[in-house]
Amino acid sequence: MTPEKFDTVIIGTGQSGKPLALALGRAGRRTAVVEAQHVGGTCINVGCTPTKTMVASARVAYLARRAADFGVNAGAPRVDLAAVWARKQHVVEQFRAGGKRSLERVPAIDLVFGEGSFADARTVRVRLNAGGERLLTADRIVINTGGRPAVPDLPGLAAAGYLDSSGVMELRTLPAHLIVLGGGYIGLEFSQMFRRFGARVTVITREDRLIPREDPDVSAEVEKILAEDGVGIVKNASTLRVDGRGGVQVLVETPDGAREIAGSHLLVAVGRVPNSDHLNLAAAGVATDKAGFIPVNGRLETNVAGIYAIGDVKGGPAFTHISYDDYRVLRANWLEGADATIDGRYVPNTMFIDPQLATVGINEAEAKRRGLNYRVAKLPMASVARAIEMSETRGFMKAIVDADTGQILGCTILGIEGGEIMSMLQIAMMGRLPYPRLRDAIFAHPTLAEALNNLFAPLD
Repeated sequence: MTPEKFDTVIIGTGQSGKPLALALGRAGRRTAVVEAQHVGGTCINVGCTPTKTMVASARVAYLARRAADFGVNAGAPRVDLAAVWARKQHVVEQFRAGGKRSLERVPAIDLVFGEGSFADARTVRVRLNAGGERLLTADRIVINTGGRPAVPDLPGLAAAGYLDSSGVMELRTLPAHLIVLGGGYIGLEFSQMFRRFGARVTVITREDRLIPREDPDVSAEVEKILAEDGVGIVKNASTLRVDGRGGVQVLVETPDGAREIAGSHLLVAVGRVPNSDHLNLAAAGVATDKAGFIPVNGRLETNVAGIYAIGDVKGGPAFTHISYDDYRVLRANWLEGADATIDGRYVPNTMFIDPQLATVGINEAEAKRRGLNYRVAKLPMASVARAIEMSETRGFMKAIVDADTGQILGCTILGIEGGEIMSMLQIAMMGRLPYPRLRDAIFAHPTLAEALNNLFAPLD
């Protein structure tokens, strides 16, 4: 089989691979893009797009139940999970089809559907979904294969049957009792979502608090919010085994002894692993770490010259916006002659529980660990006028400030539209604005942004 020559071969069409292919193709660079299943990667197909579409449905159900709080008599809502699924699927298919069309419209791009793996450091072998093989060769090969849900080695798990973060969104009927294994971002978003749909939900975590990478006061407030919404939480619990006879039973060991938790469905949300194990990386000499992630330098190049890894497969923060910034780095370097790097970039994040939990920069625990001279600004959402008017007073704003320079080092916003408020603080950090500029700024009244005046006022 004669290899087909391209300028660049990209394996995967996630949120960095697809725009990179478009940029290269529109610049006239002959580019092959290999996709195993659907264009768009995790985000569009089984990640951000479907989950946030379903989160929106869950919030409507939540608000409908609270209608009387606003003086509105709406009656008891009934959630049709099949209709929720259909709405989600419509949005996913729109995004997916749009991405596919955009690639197919560029003459310099060859979109190849199949499973790609390395034949050598300059050649990718593709087992085509339609049958047969193609060999694609290029001086630059980019790996954008993303990740998938991790499956823990638990006795009885496979036989019992379980859902992962992809499978749980395919349910058409509401679980009677959803057990969620994992107290991180993914598990908590689904926990609150399905509780608002009407399911009984229990979260099991081996940690002594939820989302342990956040500050303890943040974890405690998130736990309080979820408990108010009716989510059961079991902490300090080591899962011993799973039994699938007559629903699902999860045996856990807690400080108070062994305990069996019975439910109708089990969602396993204990992290993600990279899709690097089917790439035959050894044939190209590409190194991975012990978890299978592909280490890269600041310019996203692996240990093999000419081979790059972008998006979740390289490890680090597994966020769509970080993946997209990987694309920006390669576009700038390859098409604009820049010297862009991923080093030192901000990593904003929003968890779409309700209210949202949004972070950027460092938190208080990290400031302590580094021994920084810092100050903390904190404001409960119950003191924010706009939040009171909206009856959305749960959570708080928290910012870490350099005590010597007044620079904002990071923030955590747990509150209504927390991601939007966090983004305002991120812009201030990017512009090196000291906190007094926000404390004394004129923001429109009444807005959530206006609360930044009061957030920083106690630091005077």
